[in-house]
Amino acid sequence: MEATQTLKTPAETQESEQKNGGRKLPRFPLLKKKKKWIRRLVIAGVAGLGVYWFVLRPGQGAGAGSLLQYTPEAVQRRDLTVSVSGTGTVTPIDAYDVKVLVSGEVLEAPFEEGDQVEKGDLLCRLNAKDAEMSIRQAELSVRQAQKNYQDLSANLTPKASAPGVVQQVLVQRGDIVGPGTPIAEIADSSTMTLTLPFQSADAQRLSLGQSAQVTLEGTMEVLPATVESVSSADLVGKGGALVRQVKLRVNNPGALTTALSATAVVGDMACAGSGNFQENLHQTVTAQASGEVTNVHVTAGSQVYAGTALVTLGGTAAASSLEDLSIAVENAQLALQRAQDALENYTITAPISGTVIEKNVKAGDKVDGIESGNLAVIYDLSSLKLQMNVNELNLNQVKAQQDVEITADALPGQSFLGWVEKISVNGTTTNGFTTYPASILLTEYGELNPGMNVSADIIIDRVKNALTIPTSAVNRGDTVMVPLEGALSEDGSALLDPTKIEERPVTLGKSDGDYIEITAGLEEGDIVLVPQGADLNGGMAGG
Repeated sequence: MEATQTLKTPAETQESEQKNGGRKLPRFPLLKKKKKWIRRLVIAGVAGLGVYWFVLRPGQGAGAGSLLQYTPEAVQRRDLTVSVSGTGTVTPIDAYDVKVLVSGEVLEAPFEEGDQVEKGDLLCRLNAKDAEMSIRQAELSVRQAQKNYQDLSANLTPKASAPGVVQQVLVQRGDIVGPGTPIAEIADSSTMTLTLPFQSADAQRLSLGQSAQVTLEGTMEVLPATVESVSSADLVGKGGALVRQVKLRVNNPGALTTALSATAVVGDMACAGSGNFQENLHQTVTAQASGEVTNVHVTAGSQVYAGTALVTLGGTAAASSLEDLSIAVENAQLALQRAQDALENYTITAPISGTVIEKNVKAGDKVDGIESGNLAVIYDLSSLKLQMNVNELNLNQVKAQQDVEITADALPGQSFLGWVEKISVNGTTTNGFTTYPASILLTEYGELNPGMNVSADIIIDRVKNALTIPTSAVNRGDTVMVPLEGALSEDGSALLDPTKIEERPVTLGKSDGDYIEITAGLEEGDIVLVPQGADLNGGMAGG
C-alpha cells in the first residue's frame, strides 16, 4: 500500500506547537528523496577529491593556485650551458683626460683626433721662458747657499796658507774666539830674502833670475843668490847718489837668521850698501768665524804646509750656525727641484698608449692651467672592459678566467667573447641583497663601442648530451608528473584523464634556466607533464 501524508491545518499546527512547549517540530522529507540527495553529495565529494589530488595538488608544486592544464614533453638529450647572467656598460680598458697644470701659449700640438699615440709621445708644448728663468734663479740660490755652508765649515778649522814653521800658538783649548782673533804665527825661513841698494844705472842693467854672490858680514862667507826683483823707482842713497832696491833670494843652509846682514855682487856690479836677511814668509793666521777652540793641532816649532789645520772651532753657537746654513742649502735645493718639475709641466706627453678621441687646443692658443679643461682625451682600445654585478648566491660559482658570452641590443645577431679578469669581494648591499662586481675583459669586440649597454653570461659549466626536461616540469620536492597508460590522447599531445598520473621523484643535475639535467628517475623518451602557463624557471607566468 502506498504511504500517504496527512496535512495539518494551521490551527492543528499551532495546537501541536503548544503541546511541545511552543517549539516547532522538524519536518522530514520523504525517504525516497532523502536517499537521492545523499547519493549526489557522495558523488560530488569524490569528484572534488579527484580534482584536488590529481590536478590542484600537482599544480601547487608549480606555484599554481588554480586548475592547470598540462602539456606532455618527452625526456630528451641536449647540451646545457650553465651561466650567471647580468648586464653592464662597456668601457675602454684605460682612459685618460689630458690636462695642463700651468699657463702659457701653446707653441705646438702635433696630433689630431683619431691619431694613435704611444706613451711618452709629444701632445703639446707651451712657452716655458718664465719657468726657465725661475730655474736659473733657483740654481744661483743653491750655489750661494752651498758656498755659505762650505765657507763656514772651512772657517771652523783655521789652516796655514803656506809652508813654514809655527813660531807661536796664540790660543788654547776652551778659548772663545771671533772673526779676526789671532790664532798662530807662521814663518818660512827655508828661503831668505836680502834687499840691497844698487846704483840706479847698474840696477837698470840687471835682469830677473840673474845670478848673484852674497857675502855675509862678519864671517865673509859667500852664498849663491838670484835676483828676484828690481825696483823701478830711484831713491837717494848715501852721499846723495841715486839708487834702486834689488831683492835677492838665498837658500838658507840653516844658519841664516834675520839678525845677519850681507852685501852682494851681481856680475861686475857691486851693491851700494848692506842689508839684513828677511824670512821668505811670515803670516799671522786669524779666525774667520766665531766659536770655541775645541782642539789645538800644532805647537811652536811644528812644520806646517799649505792647508795644515791649526785648531778646531766648535761649541753650541758654531754648531747652530752650521745647521742653519745646512737647512738653507736644503731649502734652496727643494726650490730648484720645484722649478725643474714645473718646467716639465710645459711639455705635455701622452700618459698612455691609445687613440686620441678628443682634441681641444692648437698652436697659438692660450691656456690657463687646470681651468682650461681637457687638452685631449685618450682611450686605450686594445681591449674593452665591463663591470657586471654578481648576486651573492652565485658568487662562489664565478672564478677568474671563466669565459663570458656578450651580446648587445645595438648589434643584433652578433655575440662576443670575453673572460673574467677578477671579482671583487667588496660587495654592495641594497634592500637586503648583496652583489659583487666582476670585471670582464674583451680583446676581440668587433663593432662594440665604449658606452654600449650589453648583456653578459659568465659560463660556469657546459654539460654535453645531458638527459633533460623543461625546468618548469619540476615540482617542489624534486618530483615530476608522469602520465600512465591511458592518460594521454592517441597522438600523445594532450592529457585526457588526470586520474592516470603518477608523481615520480627525480634526481636533478645542472640547469641552464630553461632545461634541467635529470641524473636519475627518468629515461630518454619518457613523458613528463609541463603545466601550461608556467615560465621556464618553474613558476607561473604572471605569478
